[in-house]
Amino acid sequence: MLPWTVRRTRLPLLSLRCADCGSGSATTGEGRFRVNANGKLLHVWLLVRCTSCNRTSKLAVHERAPVGSLDPAELDGYHANDPALVASRLLDPLLARRNRFTLDWTGAWLLDTPAARLDEAWPVRVEVTFEDPVPVRPERLVARGLGLSRNEVRRRIKCDVPLRRTTGAGFTFVVMPED
Repeated sequence: MLPWTVRRTRLPLLSLRCADCGSGSATTGEGRFRVNANGKLLHVWLLVRCTSCNRTSKLAVHERAPVGSLDPAELDGYHANDPALVASRLLDPLLARRNRFTLDWTGAWLLDTPAARLDEAWPVRVEVTFEDPVPVRPERLVARGLGLSRNEVRRRIKCDVPLRRTTGAGFTFVVMPED
């Protein structure tokens, strides 16, 4: 079995309308949080920047949260602008839904494939794993990894997930020999 891994190369862009210039994308830049105390309540925001005009906006991570309700290590991560915490919050689907943005993964991932010869033993079984939930169509991923056309992928690949439906979870497939 050949292992393939889909890895994130950078944080994805956010599809988020800018209030100033109307651009449709933003970035987290270096990944910064803003923590503001209002009495015994905390507000935590993830700061994002428009890719066109550099206007800074805030995405609400926690609003009016009691200080005791947050894990002390998590709160320290917000104060230190921990990159792993930035990535986990940005990839959180609840945060995306609450703040009305989607992720644009274009150019933000790569496919690691081992150097293996496909002409030796047939059929070849491949297991694809995802380090982050990168939405990709298995048909395009397999075509890129094997250097095949998508028509040839449909003919030669036996897969446990629909090839034309976007997925962000691991799957396996079998490459059949050419006819």
